[in-house]
Order: sequence, then C-alpha cells, then structure tokens
Amino acid sequence: MNQTMSPSWSAIRTIARKELRAAFASPVALLFLGGFLVVTLFTFFTGARFFARGLADVRPLFEWLPVLLLFLVSALTMRSWADERKMGTLEVLATLPIRSRDLVLGKFVAVVQLVGLALVLTLPLPWMVASLGALDPGPVVGGYVGALLLGATYGAIGLAVSARTDNQVVALISTLGVAGAFVLIGSEVATNLVGHEAGELLAALGLGARFESIERGVFDVRDAVYYGSIATVALALNVLALEQERLDRQSPAGRAAVRRLRTTTALIAVNAVLANVWLAPVQSARVDLTASGEYSLDAVTVATLQALDEPLTIEAYFSERTHPLLSPLVSQIRDVLEEVRIKGAPNVRVTFADPNADDAIAARIQEDYGISSVPFQVSDRTQQAVVNSYFHLVVRYGDEFEVLGFQDLIEVHLDADEPRVRLRNLEYDLTRAVRRVSREFQSIDAVIAALPSDATITLYASPDTFPEGFDELATWVREVGSDLSSRGTSLRFTEVDPSADAALQQRLQQELAIRPLAVDLFATETFYFDIVVRAGDRVVRVVPRGEESEGDVRRSMEAALRRVTPGQLTTVGLLTEPPEALPANPNLPPQFQPPPRAPEYRLLERLLASNYEVERVSVEDGRVPGHIDTLIVGKPGELTPNALFAIDQFVMRGGALVALAGHAEVEADAQGLRTRSLEADWHELLAHYGVVVEAGLALDTQSATFPVPVRERRGSVVLERMELL
Repeated sequence: MNQTMSPSWSAIRTIARKELRAAFASPVALLFLGGFLVVTLFTFFTGARFFARGLADVRPLFEWLPVLLLFLVSALTMRSWADERKMGTLEVLATLPIRSRDLVLGKFVAVVQLVGLALVLTLPLPWMVASLGALDPGPVVGGYVGALLLGATYGAIGLAVSARTDNQVVALISTLGVAGAFVLIGSEVATNLVGHEAGELLAALGLGARFESIERGVFDVRDAVYYGSIATVALALNVLALEQERLDRQSPAGRAAVRRLRTTTALIAVNAVLANVWLAPVQSARVDLTASGEYSLDAVTVATLQALDEPLTIEAYFSERTHPLLSPLVSQIRDVLEEVRIKGAPNVRVTFADPNADDAIAARIQEDYGISSVPFQVSDRTQQAVVNSYFHLVVRYGDEFEVLGFQDLIEVHLDADEPRVRLRNLEYDLTRAVRRVSREFQSIDAVIAALPSDATITLYASPDTFPEGFDELATWVREVGSDLSSRGTSLRFTEVDPSADAALQQRLQQELAIRPLAVDLFATETFYFDIVVRAGDRVVRVVPRGEESEGDVRRSMEAALRRVTPGQLTTVGLLTEPPEALPANPNLPPQFQPPPRAPEYRLLERLLASNYEVERVSVEDGRVPGHIDTLIVGKPGELTPNALFAIDQFVMRGGALVALAGHAEVEADAQGLRTRSLEADWHELLAHYGVVVEAGLALDTQSATFPVPVRERRGSVVLERMELL
C-alpha cells in the first residue's frame, strides 16, 4: 500500500462510526463511561473534600483525571485491535481497499470521541461550582482541553499496544503499564529520587506533569506539541504493525517495503524528539487563561529573575495538615512558584518539603533558618486539637536568605463576620525578597577582606559560673570565631574573662553597657556572656541568651561583621520632629523629674536596624549628611526653609526619599477622636515632585486578624487562649 498519500476522510469517518456503533451495541461502553462518572464524582466531593475547601474552582476534578482517564482509555482501547485479531476480522480489514493509516485514524477518532463524551458528562460539575461562587472559566477551559489531549495520547498508546496482541486482558494491562509509566516518570515520586536537573528532565517527560500546567490555566504550546508527538509516534507504530501483516515478508519486495516502513517510523520518532528539543527553550509560547492574569508575572519580576548571576533557590515548607483556612493557599503558592521557576530558568530552583514528615528536614531548617512549626487550632465534628505545622518560604541566594512566614504571606478579611484568608501579594513579596538577598549577597570572605586591620571579635565570658546550656554555646562561639578569624589576617578572635578584673567590668559597663547576668532570681550568682565585634570606631554587640543553635550563632556573628564593615550596609537617615520636653515640676528635685519623651518611630528604627545603618538626622543647617543613602521623613513638624532646601537638594543629587505623609493626624483621648491638620509646607514640596496628599480619612471595615492558639501554664493548670496576629 502507498502510505504517502493523504488520508481519506470518508474512510476515516466510516471506520469511526463503525467503532462507535460496536461500542454502544453492548453495555461495555456504557459501563465504562458510567463507572468513570461515578468515580469522578466520588473523588471530587469525597476524596478532594470539595465543600471543606471553600474555593469556587474545579481543580480537584482535574487533579484526578490523569489516573481516571488512564483506566478509562485503557479499557476502551483494549478490544480495538485485539478483538479484531481474535475474531479473525483483521484479515478481512486487510483485504479491503482501505489504507492502514485510515483504519488506524478511524479507530483513533472514535476513541477521542468517546473520551470527549466522558468529559462532557462531567460538565455539570463546573456549572454547579459557578452557581456557588465566582468561577474563573480560564482554568476550566484549560483543564478540559488538557484532558482531551491527554485522553487522545492515551488512546494512541492503547491502539498501538492492542495491535500487538489478540488478548484483551493483555492489551489492558500493557496499556496501563506503558501509559502509566509516562505518567509515573514525571511524578514527584520519581523526581524526588534524583537530582534537580534529572528531576526537571523527568518532569518534562511525564504526561501528568505536563497536564498540571494546562489544568491550572496556563496553555503552553510545548505541552500540546509533546502530547501530539507521543500520539503521532504511537499511531505510526500502529500503522507499522498492521502493514507488516499485509506485506509478504518472505519476498524481496515485501522485505524492502518493511524496511522502508520501519525507516519512516524511525524518522517520525526522531523528528518528534527534535521538535520537542527545539521548543524546550521557548518560554514565550504560553497563554495565561485565568481572568486575572494570575500566572502572568510582572515585567519587573521577570527582569529581576533573569538578572540573577548565581543560582536562586526557593524552598517551600508546608505541612500536609495545617489550619483549614491556610490549606487552600498551598496550591496557589505552588502555581506562582512554578511560574517563577519557568521565568527564572535555569538559575531558579523551587523545592517543596513537609518538615513534619522528615525530622532531619525539621532539624536542618531550625538550625539554618531558625524556622519552627507554628501551633494552629483545627477542629472537626468530633474533636478539637492543636497541630504544629509549617507554612514558610525561604528565598536563598548564595549565603543570603530571607524567610517568609504565614504572617508575611497572608491577609485576613472579615466577610459576614467570618474570617477569609487569602494571599497578600505573593509575587511582590517574592520579588522583594529576591531583590534583597541578591543585592546583599556577598561572601563572608569578601566582607572579612574589607575589614580594617584592627578588627576583632571578643567573647567576654566567665566559664566558671556558666549556668546550664552556656558551655555548649561558648564552644560554638569559639569555633565560629576561630573559623572567621582564620579567613583573613585583619580579623582576630579573643576571649576575655572579666569576672576577676574590676576595672574591666567598669569599663565594659560604661562603654558598652555590658553587665553581668543573673543566674538566679536574687542575683546571688552572676556570669558574663557577651560578644563584641569591633572594627575601627564601629562596635556591634551580640548577646546570645542560651536558646540559640550553632547556626544562629554563626548568622549573628556574620551579620555583626557586615555591620562593622564600611560600605556593607545602606545608611538610612530618619528625620522626625524632636519630642517636646515635658514641663519640669518645681516641687521635685532633678533626679525625680519626668524623663524626656521618646522620639517617634522607635519601632521602625529597630526594625530597620537589623538590615541597615540607621541614624536620626537634623537638616536645619541646610544639608543632609553626605553618607545618608536613603532619607525617611515622617512627622517632621514645621520645616524651616533651610530644611526644605536640604531635602530638595538631597533628592536632586540622586538620594532616595521615603515620605511618610498624611493630611491629618487622628488623636484619641477621653473626649473621643479628633483630627489635627499636618505639615502644609512639606506637602507643597511633595507636590513639586508630583505627589499629592489629599484630604480625607479611610475606614477599613474588612480587615481582621488571624487567630492563633497560645498555651500558657500556670502552676499545674494549662490555659489555652486565642491571640490575634
């Protein structure tokens, strides 16, 4: 037969109608379709706990489809050629004036139509979900398109397997084995057994892994081409099997024809592989089907990821059992992280782990990142309990990292007096973390090399009077200090015991506010344990208190070294109005006069001090100090012309300005709430930069806090209460 001619569509339609009539002539097809629908409904409502999830989506339907369709299509295709061979009708078909290609395509079209019918039977599910909430149609359309492509691929594999045997059971088991291997090879079970690069390759070969991308609402041309490639190769193998039976392989002409067919089939397979290899680097052939563009990363995020010079790792730690309001967010985080991985390839790696399932992981992240489980209260019809679970992301770049806990990732709103939890702005939080760790990344060796020649790390400790737990802590400090000092000639590590030197004790108290720590309640026994990092006139004090791990000690000491190294940290200037002095009481001696009022933004100052050099500045002399990189202006009071000129000149020379500005300040007292108008001159300067501070107040009626259980022991009684975060 000449297989190079175009297919006969009339013959294909005839064969497809014949197959469909044969399928519905017996109850076999109805039983398979009915069983598929029953199992689908069961997994959707019971296995995936649809009503407990509280989300208006049909993701649980598509999560199970790769497995359900595998069994359905294997059952539908097991009799396609095996039954023809067993009944002896295959020889009749071989003698008809119909090409093998048309026979194969006709049966393939019939299988695809049956798969389509099975999917149509599930359409009431998204219709029902849409009636319960706002259903995004994008993932639904993507899921059904992906399911049809996956079912067609299964069908092509099943037909190729069925053409090699006359036993339906053998055809069923073989199809399950071959197609199931393509699903298993890309699953987490397989990818977790190998390294990162090999795992990515296996995921790219897996039919189920490809389907996950489509069903979440992202249609990738590469996924469609991959499904089409496997189906094309399987159909070509099917044609080859039929043609070899039609040809007389005992004659020279028949053997030559078989060689040509095998060569053609091999070329089809090679071209299919080359097409996928050629398309693999193409990242732009993707369409976000979601209504809100949920999986379309902002251009700033993409540019940040693609500008990375070193590998970036995002480690996701989520417990299988967690707070019921947090559980639905895990799949959303997975989707966003997958987009980040794709856009940042090859420098971005994403890993997932459940520390509750692996004590080694729990110990490692506690040691390396200071991450511990969070207690959440969970309840059902029969019990209430507190589970310790993880809900953390770690963004790591070189030796820099940032941890995002659930407080950083979620926001809570009140909806009809019920708290609703959703992701705050995951893409923004990730981009901010990536920019911070990539900007601040510098090896500790480079930091030590930049230190002045007189840099020291000094441990002031009195080991003879250590309480329990501090001996091990002191050992860690000595090991870390010795290791750091061995990396450069400009850094020395020393240990001093001040307990026998009264002059040293006085100097430490006066210069560094170092005092002995009490062992017992009445301070009958004391001890010293302080670390002082000094470089020139820069001094940073590190105060461990016995609960740190070795990793915590190393991170604290390295952070102190960065703080004392010139040029390592951005210098932030904080400009606020000096606090008003309290009126003196003439009836009291000086030592009993009220203390001066504390300045504003003390909490902000402490938070910024962990990552920046922060100092309060005055600009009354008409200039901002030259070493200030970023100026924060908040509640500056009445600014003089000199102060306004200084701020304006700072911005003009390229300085970064953060303006904490409002039109009015709300004051609360016993008489109620009232507003006080704020800085007019300051607002005029901001208007010159294009920033308009409008009059008005906003009242947020939806913000809510997240309830977290806290256990407190009072004697022999354990009290449990809820704290709002």
